[in-house]
Amino acid sequence: MATPAASDACYLALKARDARFDGRFFTGITSTGIYCRPVCKVRTPKRENCLFFALAAQAESAGFRPCLRCRPELAPAGAAGSDTLRPWSTQDASFILARQAAELLDEPGLWSDGTPSMANVAARLGVSERHVRRIFETHWGVSPLQYLQTRRLLMAKRLLTDTRLPVAQVAGLSGFSSVRRFNASFVEHYRLQPRQLRQKRDAQDTQDSQREPSAIVLKASYRPPYDVAAMLDFFATRLIDGVESVEPQQLTLARTLALPHGGRTLVGWVRVQFVPDACSVVFQISPSLGDVLPQVLARLRALLDLDADPWAVNAALQGDFPGFEGQRVPGCLDGFELGVRAILGQQITVKAACTLGTRLVERFGTDLPAPVGGMRRLFPTPQALAQATGDALGQIGIVRQRQRAIQALAQAVADGHLMLQPGVDIADTLAALQALPGIGPWTAQYIAMRALRWPDAFVAGDVALQKALGVRDAKNPALAAEQASERWKPWRSYAVVRAWASLAPTSTDQ
Repeated sequence: MATPAASDACYLALKARDARFDGRFFTGITSTGIYCRPVCKVRTPKRENCLFFALAAQAESAGFRPCLRCRPELAPAGAAGSDTLRPWSTQDASFILARQAAELLDEPGLWSDGTPSMANVAARLGVSERHVRRIFETHWGVSPLQYLQTRRLLMAKRLLTDTRLPVAQVAGLSGFSSVRRFNASFVEHYRLQPRQLRQKRDAQDTQDSQREPSAIVLKASYRPPYDVAAMLDFFATRLIDGVESVEPQQLTLARTLALPHGGRTLVGWVRVQFVPDACSVVFQISPSLGDVLPQVLARLRALLDLDADPWAVNAALQGDFPGFEGQRVPGCLDGFELGVRAILGQQITVKAACTLGTRLVERFGTDLPAPVGGMRRLFPTPQALAQATGDALGQIGIVRQRQRAIQALAQAVADGHLMLQPGVDIADTLAALQALPGIGPWTAQYIAMRALRWPDAFVAGDVALQKALGVRDAKNPALAAEQASERWKPWRSYAVVRAWASLAPTSTDQ
């Protein structure tokens, strides 16, 4: 629980329904046994009836049930990005470890596929299982398994409320080995049968003509401020025809997607629509991706940087980059695709890189079985590009140096030697990337920023960045940029995006 001083601050945020604090804490209301988000629209409870928790798992461990109105499962992630009770610190090793463990347990690949081995989590962190359990409980006040159980139950609650998926499928997607165990856990924690959360959807479906008739529709929230126009413009500028589309007037972004699952590949499409007045996003997901919904949701949140904490970022950057408080770091849906696009964008214009990307998709990609809304092609797989010949790549205008880089990257990913996703070891992955031909610090850092979701990536060699920082004429511009960036740690990725935004469009890719 929060300290008295922190609790007072939380109560003020609760009274104001301040969306900036959404996901940073939850309020347990002793008079009702319910816990809520700071943005809950119910009447504000009395101060003496409020207990404040940094995690939903803490609230549930204390015996509180999630509010059915504000729905804590929709809140932006809070544990991994910030601590309600204490600023993010690069010096507190144990706190960093606790955050990293929470990030790993947030990965759907772990919790949506049976009980993960804590030994595997500890191995990825480079510590003993006993140590990670002790540190986790010390900092979060709950065990890793309690944290995981809350994550699973909140995902189940979300799917039960917003979709028509069968209860058995919801149980499986949420990481429960059987429907019986799922029902028992749900009743034990929430005092409700899963079927009691089902809602009639016919009226809602008919009211929204923008939705695809067969789409799975889910919602997510973010903390303001959020510059929606800047995010959509970023993707629109880098659009590959047939793979993605952006409609700025409708505040929508859509694209195709392929995900491995159970020895096969599921393909489909996703569409996101921003609702700025509600600080939320509506996701439409093709039913063909229904068996990997948790993974899709995680990737969409990363794509749009929905879990960022503007409060913490602005505290570090506001002095040097005023007026860009709503800038987020654009992510990606597939790390390999982002890596290929980064290689294509080396030292050429954004437009030229998009042209090469479109040609690559047309030559080596595959058709979407059921095209929709201009989305008709899937980005080439690592296997397809690993097998591509230099001649074939050269025929679409890719120079030899980038041919070798794409082929090497594709082979490393196809073989499983390289994983380009959040949660991997940053130092090892950067080293592995730069060991490949044609991939230098700029490309590696760019991949780290957008695919690995590393908030402290820094493309020191980027010409546009150097210009924005006023170090282009220095004897060593990259070194000068690095030195200037020290005061922005650990949020240098956000500093890069703000620096780019401070310039008019340039001739180099970003």
